[in-house]
Amino acid sequence: MKQGLSLRVSQHLALTPQLQQSIRLLQLSTLELGQEIQQMLDENPFLDVQGDDGPEEFGPVASDAPSPVSETEAAFEPMPNGSDTSAASSSEPEPSSDPGDFGDDASPNWEGDGSTETVPDDGEWGGEAPAARRNTLGEDDQVDATELARGNESLPAWLHRQALSLRLSEVDRAALRFLIESLNDDGYLEESLAELAAGLAPGDLEQQEELQHRFTVALRLLQRLDPPGVGARNLAECLLLQLRAMSEETPDDTACCAAIKVCQHPMDLLAKRDVKRLSLLTGEVEPNVKAAIGLITRLEPKPGRRFVDVERNIIVPDVLVTQVGRGPRANFRVMLNPDVMPRLRVHDVYAGALKAHKGEGHQALQQRLQEARWFIKNIQQRFDTILRVSTAIVERQRSFFVHGELAMRPLVLREIADELGLHESTISRVTTAKYMSTPFGTFELKYFFGSALGTETGGNASSTAVRALIKQFVAAESTKKPLSDSQISEMLKEQGIECARRTVAKYREALRIAPANLRKEL
Repeated sequence: MKQGLSLRVSQHLALTPQLQQSIRLLQLSTLELGQEIQQMLDENPFLDVQGDDGPEEFGPVASDAPSPVSETEAAFEPMPNGSDTSAASSSEPEPSSDPGDFGDDASPNWEGDGSTETVPDDGEWGGEAPAARRNTLGEDDQVDATELARGNESLPAWLHRQALSLRLSEVDRAALRFLIESLNDDGYLEESLAELAAGLAPGDLEQQEELQHRFTVALRLLQRLDPPGVGARNLAECLLLQLRAMSEETPDDTACCAAIKVCQHPMDLLAKRDVKRLSLLTGEVEPNVKAAIGLITRLEPKPGRRFVDVERNIIVPDVLVTQVGRGPRANFRVMLNPDVMPRLRVHDVYAGALKAHKGEGHQALQQRLQEARWFIKNIQQRFDTILRVSTAIVERQRSFFVHGELAMRPLVLREIADELGLHESTISRVTTAKYMSTPFGTFELKYFFGSALGTETGGNASSTAVRALIKQFVAAESTKKPLSDSQISEMLKEQGIECARRTVAKYREALRIAPANLRKEL
């Protein structure tokens, strides 16, 4: 084999570390960007946060620092009756009230005969000590929503507190506690009593029978606790427990008695609202069956739902679209949310010391200084790109800001990419997990993109506008005779929009609208 040298010319795309960091920062959400900035502040000594008393600059405190990005705005056509929107909104509903006025630090005591001895709080009995749950926040203080979300008591803790009032033997108390700890988040007992017993005493049949007997007694006690329906093995049993608790309070309620009979039959008949079949099986007249179904729909299928500690997703918009002026001179202002823009700079003291003294480790420190400058520049470029894309979206979807979602136009990523001279993947990264506050609410940037549906006039209609139209049709329908997917498809054709029945069903499911047979009121 003969060795030799050869010269070959080729081209390839190389992603520098700076470009890789820019791409990664572009696709991060606001919360993820905050975590990334905090990590960089901990690792890089040359990176610093601009104080409130210093000059309002975005980027290094050098003379060539760019102007603030948040002051950039764009004016568009007037919009009548616009209103300002808040800078932040929550994607979850308000947390439900606590099941009881108890502290989170107390744990159930399973020792002794089941009774408890509590020390009264001096604040609650007229003493000088403050109450345990007194609100010490001032009028101007703000409460973190995540802290409020963590204040709810869990379902096992709530059940353990009720179990303290029961006088049980040590064995029965331990069996009840084991069943409480075996419940899922919805309050259901997923495993059978035989499986629980086999898991505690594998191979010992006599011990399993004893445990199963203890669990049977404990399950009856558990199903008598609050909330009603807890400890059920399936949905039918959960509904029956709630109905039996209601029948004890109102034994003469015919709807409750009929509902108990309905729940003792297959649940698919109840889901289909087959009144005639249920009337034959239960022996009740159809009006009583209809009243029973109406009563069952008001029950709670998941008793542990209000005890679940749901992590609140706080949405902070990256872009604010507001109305400036009134009447025919009103304009739209598109600007970045100043609350989400970090105020970073290069630490001038450390940078000056590094420039004046060149000694051991100077090369490594110089590299860290360059990384800090790159980081600030990439963050600034990220917000510049978000603002450019948002401005182009507002300009393309001008009808939305005037008439609402029914006037949404078809829009794809390629149109914005061609207009701004960017790649489609860049537009996709910008519109992911980035939110815009508009006069009609807070939306993700991807919300303004939708596919096109053909019309009779040869134009196109946005899928977002079609979904809004379907939602409008369903809201105005008769509850006794709801619209089917085929009827909605025909109504869309009357509006000049070609939309097949399967497409209507897909859009309806995306809107979380139930089928016609489940929307019908008896």
